[in-house]
Amino acid sequence: MKVMLVFPPHWTPAMPHLALPALASYLRSHGVPVIQRDLNIEVYEAILTERYLEQGLARLRQDFGAHGDRRPARRPLPPRDKVQWALASGPRLAAQVEAAVNVVRSPAFLDGDRGEHAFQTIAQSLELVSLPHFPSSLQLTTYIPPTYVDRSRSLLQAVRDPQRNIFLDIFRQGIVRDIARERPDIVGISIPTMGQMLAAMTLAFLIKEAGLPCHVTVGGPHISMLREQLPKVPAIFDLIDSAVLFDGEEPLLRLAEALDSDGDLSKVPSLIYKDGQQIRTTPYGEPQKVTDLLMPDFDGLPIGRYLTPAPVLPLLTARGCYHGKCAFCNVGYGGFNAYRQLPAQRIVEQMLAVKQAYGVQHIFFADEAISPRNLRDMSALLEAQGSPVHWCGCVRFEKALSAELLQSMARGGCRMLLFGLETASEPIIQRMVKGTERATMGRVLDQGAAAGIWNHTFFFFGFPGETIDNAQETVNFVYEHKLGIHSASVGTFLLERYAPAYLSPEKYGITHIVHDPNRDLAIYFDYRVKEGLDEKTADLVASRLVDVLPAKRYGHFYVNDVYRFLYASHLHQQGRRLPPWLLPEQEQT
Repeated sequence: MKVMLVFPPHWTPAMPHLALPALASYLRSHGVPVIQRDLNIEVYEAILTERYLEQGLARLRQDFGAHGDRRPARRPLPPRDKVQWALASGPRLAAQVEAAVNVVRSPAFLDGDRGEHAFQTIAQSLELVSLPHFPSSLQLTTYIPPTYVDRSRSLLQAVRDPQRNIFLDIFRQGIVRDIARERPDIVGISIPTMGQMLAAMTLAFLIKEAGLPCHVTVGGPHISMLREQLPKVPAIFDLIDSAVLFDGEEPLLRLAEALDSDGDLSKVPSLIYKDGQQIRTTPYGEPQKVTDLLMPDFDGLPIGRYLTPAPVLPLLTARGCYHGKCAFCNVGYGGFNAYRQLPAQRIVEQMLAVKQAYGVQHIFFADEAISPRNLRDMSALLEAQGSPVHWCGCVRFEKALSAELLQSMARGGCRMLLFGLETASEPIIQRMVKGTERATMGRVLDQGAAAGIWNHTFFFFGFPGETIDNAQETVNFVYEHKLGIHSASVGTFLLERYAPAYLSPEKYGITHIVHDPNRDLAIYFDYRVKEGLDEKTADLVASRLVDVLPAKRYGHFYVNDVYRFLYASHLHQQGRRLPPWLLPEQEQT
């Protein structure tokens, strides 16, 4: 029984996602042969070539050039100025794109001018190759699909659309042929985010179209969030054979065993599957025990081919969230939030094993939040071993994060921390059930920066009941602590399926949730509030703040968490100070 695990676009091309290595490790430990394919980085590799750009340019000339026929007439057309730009810039970009990829994969990326030029070349190349598939747009940081992927009807149409679906030809010429050659018994497609739905279902469609004799199953957080919706959309099961819910290790192993024996899927836990004309869901299994959380197995993934100047690999210190109460967050996806934490000694052993096996110096912890206890114990163990790796991860603003602990973390290799600030207004902090305090947030930011740790904050506007004065408190806070914040992600509140604010809307001042029957695969919802900022005003507040942010000469260092992490590590190695996010660069000298 051979299993091929596939990770579809879009996700960051800067490091592998942890889903496949975690599943591969568990299956391989039980004797199941596993092939891992990161289609996300493979798609970027296929696109960012001189040949692919020339093909995209030829298609633009055919459709929109001086002698083009501007067809097909019924399709949305890209803006004329964008087409003219692409036709003029295309030859230059095609000639430079492969060299730009090589720069991003080398230390030269950390050279400001060379790295910025390479990054812009890649960004513009992606913009060019997206135009023939307008209105879809593949970027380094996101993928904008050509249609609504939270509507099954439009999603199922898009998987067959050769004009707007950029993945169809790439998959036909690549992964589908490889599946035919490798002949796996199961193809497991991991879907952590909604942005991967089109690529994932396109692959499933192509496997069925080609008549390949394999069982197609999907899983991941996004699928778990859709567990009540999928049985109501039987047409999806014309493309897939089953869907795995929640922790996937044991269900996937049991699925392989069932298919290898009598084919009875009713005994596989946490599974949605098609049985004749019926869609059935089996009882949910127990969360994976902490003793079963093996070290991820990255063998078979292209570690050296991600778009980074140095390889970065993800690990976990725990599953679930030890706080698990935030009103805006759906951790556990409305099911299990069984917090399971690895001991620090085992975490450090995994870090050192990854370093030795793959030559990796940078570890990105993908936890919801690392506990203070593990931060303390890990740092002491790593410092005792000479701080052999650099690491980063998400943490909460806890009182336990003292100046002494932050300094110990820095000595132990911590180069960046990512904080869910969310808001700095005490009434909204309490309304969110965030469990943090404004004074602690400010102290931790200031003391972390003093220890030499890059602080990245996430905050948003528009939580139900937030007023413009509350929002101003957050803006005031980040400016008050501008020397302690090195980067930030600014957004607006999203009402997400299974979050406490979704499950108990009246408790949070939400008067109405819009359930559009056409959006039968939705996980985000429009809503109305009793008081405070509405969605439009929250968007305006966020955009006004972003508009006045100081420009960064080398913006490529700030594009994603991995680039920020590597930049912080680079600055530390060079003994250079960390640049504050809100301080104009001319004031930082």
